[in-house]
Amino acid sequence: MKHIAIIMGGYSSEYQISLKSGNVVYETLDTSKYKAYRIHIFENRWVYVDDNDEEYSIDKNDFSINVSNYKVTFDCVFNAIHGSPGEDGFMQAYFKLLNIPQTSCSMYQAGLTFNKRDLLSVLKPYGIKTAESFYINLGDSINEDDIVAKVGLPCFVKANKAGSSFGVSKVHKKEDLQNAINVAFREDDEIIIESFLDGTEVSVGVITYRGETKVLPITEIVSENDFFDYEAKYQGKSQEITPARLTKEQEDKVTVEAKKVYEILKMSGFSRSEFIFKNNEPHLLEVNTVPGLTKESILPQQAAAAGISLSDLFSNAIEEALK
Repeated sequence: MKHIAIIMGGYSSEYQISLKSGNVVYETLDTSKYKAYRIHIFENRWVYVDDNDEEYSIDKNDFSINVSNYKVTFDCVFNAIHGSPGEDGFMQAYFKLLNIPQTSCSMYQAGLTFNKRDLLSVLKPYGIKTAESFYINLGDSINEDDIVAKVGLPCFVKANKAGSSFGVSKVHKKEDLQNAINVAFREDDEIIIESFLDGTEVSVGVITYRGETKVLPITEIVSENDFFDYEAKYQGKSQEITPARLTKEQEDKVTVEAKKVYEILKMSGFSRSEFIFKNNEPHLLEVNTVPGLTKESILPQQAAAAGISLSDLFSNAIEEALK
């Protein structure tokens, strides 16, 4: 019986979604193969939470717990932390130093994909298409005319290193740029401003499944709101259509691109890439390496469409990590 620590929570605005994801993993894991432990990772405490909601602190020296005078160590960590420190490379590096396998990609891949600006810069030479973009760091002087000249209107102002559409605004008028920039700076000290791509938005799950890179059925995202924001993602204000209503040509193109991104970056574990079609060509928006794992989340919907149950999806992630 393998001991699996499911880490959840985190230090970012996404911690509540992460707790939901982690609990789904906990409830779904195959109990004949794994003994699972819910581990809450917060800035002020790292604790194991048992079924009676009793908390036991984690010994960070070796990531172990002591329950009834018995020391428990873990064979593998299932990473369900969206945002920092689970999606940006910190936990990956910590577990690498402790030599404990974990289910997400490695430290460098996590750090790179979490930084939207750096990710797009690395992929550009490989011919991956992206929106036109403009970068601002906290403290830079802001010239709104330069921004509009580069990216046009409407445009998206985004926190560079935040997930779940926190710190994202769609700006239609030049006068609204400054406010959107202030909102983004609340989440991060770096901003990316991107041109608006008017086209079908899709989300493409790519995973390592039984040793092979597997592209899952594609999801089309139709937001009732002005864009696929937090409300659209988590409060039902969007339609997620799997499989997406794409032409065969579009489907083939985006499948090739998503697989290419996964393999260029030497990814492992789960990933979910967002693309928008412009002039029939998929343009990459971002890559998530710890996508939502709740029953409503996109990646589990895609796995189901591929005939992969949640239990199989999660078991496979652990077996791949243990290799």
